[in-house]
Amino acid sequence: MTTIADDAPAPEPIRFFGTTWVDRGTAYWRRRVLVSLGALAATAAGALLLRLGVSGVRISGAAPLTVLLTLAIGVCTALAGLRTWKILTEGRASLTGWMAEDRSLAGVWLVGFTGTLAAYFLRSLAEAPGEGLKRAVHDEETATWLRRRTARAERDARKAARRRRR
Repeated sequence: MTTIADDAPAPEPIRFFGTTWVDRGTAYWRRRVLVSLGALAATAAGALLLRLGVSGVRISGAAPLTVLLTLAIGVCTALAGLRTWKILTEGRASLTGWMAEDRSLAGVWLVGFTGTLAAYFLRSLAEAPGEGLKRAVHDEETATWLRRRTARAERDARKAARRRRR
């Protein structure tokens, strides 16, 4: 990682990536591939698990319940996927309305875990999930730090020039 100075703002680490997202070196790309494959495998395993659960209900002979269960899983998966996508692209602070409900909709988020995993997989194809938000914050902090550092250096140079003139 290239650092301008010791007192420069430090980037926040991202889960599974640490701070490798700043420079995007070989470790970053290796982790991106592994995270993408891991999320895809977890999504497939979760879908298989849900499929087995629905098959068990179908075998029990409750056909109308199977349709309702499949519909409920589909809706929960879509809602959880949309919420996760929004969190990864815009941040948790941008959640409003029903998306911001953690406790009251915990069952929906739990049942829709495959949507969450699928959103994580799709986002990891473009960047480390959450990288855009962290990069924007880090770039803003770094720009502010550089402005202050430059202003301080100019002020110190003016003071030194005045001292030399005396």
